[in-house]
Amino acid sequence: MKLLAITILPLLLVHSSLRADAPEPITSRIDILQLMKSGDVKYHLNDKADVADAAKDVFKLKEDGLHVTGRAWGYMFTKQAFRDYHLVIEFAWTGPTWGKRKERARDTGLLIHCHGPSGALSNTWSASVEAQIIEGGMGDILVLSPKLADGTVIQTRIEAEYELDRDGEKRWKKGAPRQEIKSGRLNWAKRDEDWADKINYRGKDDLESLSGDWNKLEVIARGDTLQYIFNGELVNEAFAVKPGAGAIGLQTEAAAFQVRRFELLPLSK
Repeated sequence: MKLLAITILPLLLVHSSLRADAPEPITSRIDILQLMKSGDVKYHLNDKADVADAAKDVFKLKEDGLHVTGRAWGYMFTKQAFRDYHLVIEFAWTGPTWGKRKERARDTGLLIHCHGPSGALSNTWSASVEAQIIEGGMGDILVLSPKLADGTVIQTRIEAEYELDRDGEKRWKKGAPRQEIKSGRLNWAKRDEDWADKINYRGKDDLESLSGDWNKLEVIARGDTLQYIFNGELVNEAFAVKPGAGAIGLQTEAAAFQVRRFELLPLSK
């Protein structure tokens, strides 16, 4: 199987969501794996991380899909900004965890509505709304609002209906009072309060397939709202999302996984 060459981009690439021309809603299917083939994606990896392989050795596009070794911290992201779409990703864990994550829960995620400088957060992530993909936390929302060296905050924000769980963590609850979140995590509706950061973790209500089996995460971006659907169940939701458009990123966080489907579809009416 042939591997595609990948170019590593400099640190402060500005995400396309900041362009003056606002993106139009998706009207036809876009295969993000095909964007990789055509060179319409970029990469940002933290070269100071405890595992820091080159992008060409981490993101490997083969005939059966995208293989991510996980031996790096960072992300691949689209050159183009998008809004109003139905995102579908099908993935499976395929191997070990690395470095400081060895024996920890397998972890990756999607970065939705990326904006501002790439790598602005700890030289690793961009400002965005993350759709978390981690054992035991599939569909958590992370609001990423990094602060630059000069003190400027690249602000991301959402509103969500949530309650506080036993440990005081925010947990999505449909119908609860809507509150603003400018930074931090919103757990999915049934995240186990006894979650432990260990490999192969499963909570009593988790929807994840066993390691090596396929899982499906969907993100519905409609106007200024986001819905996360994991293996067919709505697990999280956000309103008043700002920004409401941006590039889409796929993380590498020291865990090996494979993607067989990664595409944007027009919203159903």
